[in-house]
Amino acid sequence: DVQLQASGGGSVQPGGSLRLSCTVSGLTFDDYAIGWFRQAPGKERQGVSCMRSSGEVTYYVPAVKGRFTISRNNAKNTVYLQMSNLKPEDTAVYYCAALFTHEDDLLPTFDSFLTSADYWGQGTEVTVSS
Repeated sequence: DVQLQASGGGSVQPGGSLRLSCTVSGLTFDDYAIGWFRQAPGKERQGVSCMRSSGEVTYYVPAVKGRFTISRNNAKNTVYLQMSNLKPEDTAVYYCAALFTHEDDLLPTFDSFLTSADYWGQGTEVTVSS
């Protein structure tokens, strides 16, 4: 019954921008922290950004800090990842994940998502090349 649908990927030149969306259905959206992860061919899946259910606490992997922005619209059951100044090394399939989190819990770590995420989206491909 639960679905996480990632969308918004595409092909852009270095320096370009994309906005990814993760739309969630079938669960109580406010009860879950949402994380964005990416996986390049031949590489392990790694964390990019995550957000607590309140949307007020966020984290970014150093490689994207200052270029990516995560946001959340609970009314639309959607989490966004605005990606700017994209670099070739950002090329990957991007996945969103949901992890049940009490409102007063600390922001989950990437490892917490990777080991215990309740749901994963199907992924959306981002390619950055000249």
